[in-house]
Amino acid sequence: AAVFAMEVVSVGVMFYTALVPCVISALIASNFAAGMGIHPEVFHVSEIPALTVETGIKIGLIGLGCAVVSILFCLALKGVTEGYKKWLKNPYIRVVAASALIIVITLLLHTTDYMGASTGLITKAVEEGEARPLDFFWKLVLTALTMKAGFKGGEIVPSFGCVLGNFLGMPASICAAAGMVAVFCGVTNCPLTSILIAFELFGFEGVAFYLIAVSISYAASGYYGLY
Repeated sequence: AAVFAMEVVSVGVMFYTALVPCVISALIASNFAAGMGIHPEVFHVSEIPALTVETGIKIGLIGLGCAVVSILFCLALKGVTEGYKKWLKNPYIRVVAASALIIVITLLLHTTDYMGASTGLITKAVEEGEARPLDFFWKLVLTALTMKAGFKGGEIVPSFGCVLGNFLGMPASICAAAGMVAVFCGVTNCPLTSILIAFELFGFEGVAFYLIAVSISYAASGYYGLY
């Protein structure tokens, strides 16, 4: 959190003079959350292969695919914003209409997996290596509709990396973890934060795969970003 606050303010420039207040703020927030019974999430990556030329290329392809997903997500946010401004200019009507649309989509999908932070999807993808092919798509769509309606939040779930990993013959667990931080990097343009998030959520054992996926996603996603 401390690094993210510095990195997101100006892409490509780190204001290290802000390190002390950012660290203090992050530690206070962390301890306050812990005092309220909210503890950091940690996911177990079940299978991490050896880094070889083959696995390195495959995880690079996953990083590239995640860059494409991050671009699509940013374009979706832009498209939804323009649609809301054109058809639902009143912010109060917009919130009600968007809420109704999200409820309808959820009922049609017959699942609440995409609601909230989608922790269940993350657990299945990372720890069990299971994800439906369109999980990432529906999460992308519903997050865009939610965020641009005026609600705050959203979560980048690792289902795309999981699905692509299965297609490439890589362990789905490590691909899901690497894919999650790669997409986050693509939409925020914050590679250092993405790498640190990978360490916090998934540990250090798969460091090589996280580094490759994040670096390629950052390079390939270009100037698209949430901010």
